[in-house]
Amino acid sequence: MLRCHRYKAGFVLAIAALSFVSSVAAQATAPEWGQCGGTGWTGPTACPEGWACTVSNPYYSQCLQGAAPSAPSSPPSTTSAPTGGGGSPTTTSSAPSGTTTLLPGNSFIRAVEDPNFHKYLQSEVLGTASDAVLGEPGNAAQFQITGGQLIQLVPDGTKLYAQVEDRSGPSVMKLKVTWATTPAPAGTFQFSGDTVEWSIPTISRPQLNAWLICPDSAGNRDLYVNLGPYSYQTPAGCADETIHAYTGATATP
Repeated sequence: MLRCHRYKAGFVLAIAALSFVSSVAAQATAPEWGQCGGTGWTGPTACPEGWACTVSNPYYSQCLQGAAPSAPSSPPSTTSAPTGGGGSPTTTSSAPSGTTTLLPGNSFIRAVEDPNFHKYLQSEVLGTASDAVLGEPGNAAQFQITGGQLIQLVPDGTKLYAQVEDRSGPSVMKLKVTWATTPAPAGTFQFSGDTVEWSIPTISRPQLNAWLICPDSAGNRDLYVNLGPYSYQTPAGCADETIHAYTGATATP
């Protein structure tokens, strides 16, 4: 009987300790623009006065100024192209990309022409150093161009930098764009109006804002720098595009 009482007492103390830790975490205040919730989040869930913990997706909630909490979205799914080739693109949701509400000083980047009308720039594997692709508005990443670098801002605070592959020879007319955790060693990104341009001293381009979208074998819309004339001698399977900053509150279709 004594052993049973000791077991019960120890169990009650353990539960009380866990409750105390949870209470402390919940009472702490997240910083402005900081994370305040999401699947597996154990940090502070309260926001400073005048800020609200706003749900961006099941994995990430953020303190936004004057915002009202939004309802959680449905959990992201992982899909792949059907066998036999073609079909819909692969989408891997191993990490969240941008938030659904545009943060001050940031921009979404999207195409405005068919066949990629209002497809948004992001990582192929969301929020990670992977291929640069155009995808659905719900996965749109957020960007800044600073010091010639095109920077993707991931909700966990990570910065991803657009990297343009080296040109291997004069016959190569498109250069693939990927994301990396380190700044690009060469080349300059800039906005001209709302249009994204890229240039490098070693390559003469007829149009600095010419891009190509070329689907890979899984249907992902890979982004390339177009070194040739816009809408002329377009590589087979690719589409000529210009890509533009968009500063609406949310990434709209």
